[in-house]
Amino acid sequence: MTLSPLAPKNISDTPSIEGVRFATGMAGIKYRDRTDVMLALFDKGTKVAGVFTRSKCPSAPVDWCRTQLKRGKARALVVNSGNANAFTGRTGTDAVRRVAAQAAQAAGISAPEIFLASTGVIGEPLDAAKFSGLFEKLVAQAAPNGLLAAAKAIMTTDTYPKVASAKARLGEAEISIAGMAKGAGMIAPDMATMLAFVFTDAPIEALPLQHMLKRGVESSFNAITVDGDTSTSDTLLLFATGAATAHGAPKITAPGDRRLKAFRTALDEVLRDLAFQVVKDGEGARKFVSITVEGATSKISAKKIARSIANSPLVKTAIAGEDANWGRIVMAVGKAGEPADRDRLAIWFGDIRVAHKGARDPSYDEEKVAAVMREPEITIRVDLGLGKGAATVFTCDLTKEYVAINGDYRS
Repeated sequence: MTLSPLAPKNISDTPSIEGVRFATGMAGIKYRDRTDVMLALFDKGTKVAGVFTRSKCPSAPVDWCRTQLKRGKARALVVNSGNANAFTGRTGTDAVRRVAAQAAQAAGISAPEIFLASTGVIGEPLDAAKFSGLFEKLVAQAAPNGLLAAAKAIMTTDTYPKVASAKARLGEAEISIAGMAKGAGMIAPDMATMLAFVFTDAPIEALPLQHMLKRGVESSFNAITVDGDTSTSDTLLLFATGAATAHGAPKITAPGDRRLKAFRTALDEVLRDLAFQVVKDGEGARKFVSITVEGATSKISAKKIARSIANSPLVKTAIAGEDANWGRIVMAVGKAGEPADRDRLAIWFGDIRVAHKGARDPSYDEEKVAAVMREPEITIRVDLGLGKGAATVFTCDLTKEYVAINGDYRS
């Protein structure tokens, strides 16, 4: 696929995380001559937190991870691309167990310590036999510097691998955080995005990890949409190896520990970076769009209206055509089912107000607005004039390429 025009100019591997080793391999699940399986191995004592799709039709790996997450411990992560192992009934459940058993035997750990994720076609059985003999090779090859290769192995319709990293102080130690994500279509997360995995050497217990992750997704993965469709496979996992204890980092056991402030900020930075990369790689995307709704009766109401705008095919196609059709914004606000007053509504494209008090702005200048619409990143702001509620949602345009990609997805 053609590289997204919104892709980062430079994509390089992230710094290694002490206590994590990566390996990738070819199982031939769907793709030929490319890696489609990644394995991450964690040192003993690694803690884990996670959030998953709220879809009522979750994949078999999501069910598996939800069960294992209760223990709060992890020794390995296995992810495959090419097959989502979703809507596959007992066959899918059995495949998950068999893959976990194979990985556990190869790594010398127990199956419940392994987390699994799959991405690709829904409704096709995942052949666990394709993994036979692969994990022994991956365990032997696993090395610290491999996050970028792992990110490439889990791509489907992505045009580039998505990685991000940050540093933070925890006590006297410098903490590292690094993550990867995949996703380009079927993106309207209700907790995370299709697949995302974050790793840190911080010595943080599962409970505070879970609290930070649930809060962090609200302004990152829960604030993005490509096409309004929530995946059956959405999985976001955060692993903390605790290796930084050897460098003076204090062990954190409580969610409210004030020493977490810098770490929380860095974690949020990584989550937002990854989430934005997903939108910028939206299938066929040419524009990155931030939509802010303010003056709503509540934050929840503002977010629902922002999503209504962001998910509107008419709004998204207008943006693709570089047409400042603010009438479609009005339409999306009105259909959201949230409190709104036509005669108090104001709309901006960039810093240019195009509509005010229920009508076209008197100073509206078509040429100036057209220049804003030609930019690769566009900001839309809506003021409802009703209260103090505000929220921002991030999306992309909807182009002919999106239809082409999804029309041929199973071909």
